[in-house]
Amino acid sequence: MSKSRHMPVAPTTHKELAAGAGIDAHRHDDHQILYAATGVLAVRTDAGRWLAPATKALWVPAGVTHEHRAYGRIDLHLIGLPLTQNPLGLDQPAVLAVGPLLRELIIGYTAFGDRDTPERRRLLTVLLDQLRQSPQEPIRLPAARDPRLAAVCARLDADPADGRTLGEFGVEFGASERTLSRLCRAELGMSFPQWRTQLRLQHALILLAEDLPVTTVAHRCGWATPSAFIDVFRRAFGRTPGRA
Repeated sequence: MSKSRHMPVAPTTHKELAAGAGIDAHRHDDHQILYAATGVLAVRTDAGRWLAPATKALWVPAGVTHEHRAYGRIDLHLIGLPLTQNPLGLDQPAVLAVGPLLRELIIGYTAFGDRDTPERRRLLTVLLDQLRQSPQEPIRLPAARDPRLAAVCARLDADPADGRTLGEFGVEFGASERTLSRLCRAELGMSFPQWRTQLRLQHALILLAEDLPVTTVAHRCGWATPSAFIDVFRRAFGRTPGRA
């Protein structure tokens, strides 16, 4: 993302994005909260990809170059915060849980736009208190830097149902299984099976946002049976895919 726009102020606003629409790479001098009340929103940086369905929000720190993409129609709420307001002390993007109260606070706060009123300031105080209590969610897909591992990751991103082992991918891309396994730990911060599961879960969220049946999503994302997919999805997100 070497080419990006510099937009000093992160806006506080509400907008709609059509399915497949995106916002090109850019960065702000402010922190930003992004919440999609419908659909699934993706944020990509050089370090990886984060996905947030309607029960999650995305935190993007000041100075981080990022781009957005909508899966399904997105009802997008954006909140800009100055450098002094970082309730969770985060210096990299994160996915945060959004309960019913925080959801309504975000929607209500963005309705004010950038107007400075006593009501808006009171809403922000409560909103920040709620953010401090919001747990982070494991919906990040780290990006590889080594070209051999990056090639494996790209192949799986194109076809998450590809069930080949790391050793089998190594034969194709010119690296031993041991080398690729070491690179996974060093660059992705997790094992190859863990990364592949994260990839499949992200693809599942995208396909569910496009209203595909659960059985279809399970098979397209590489699970042998819908029940196996439902079990992994429930353990990751605390709910079944039918409620995603």
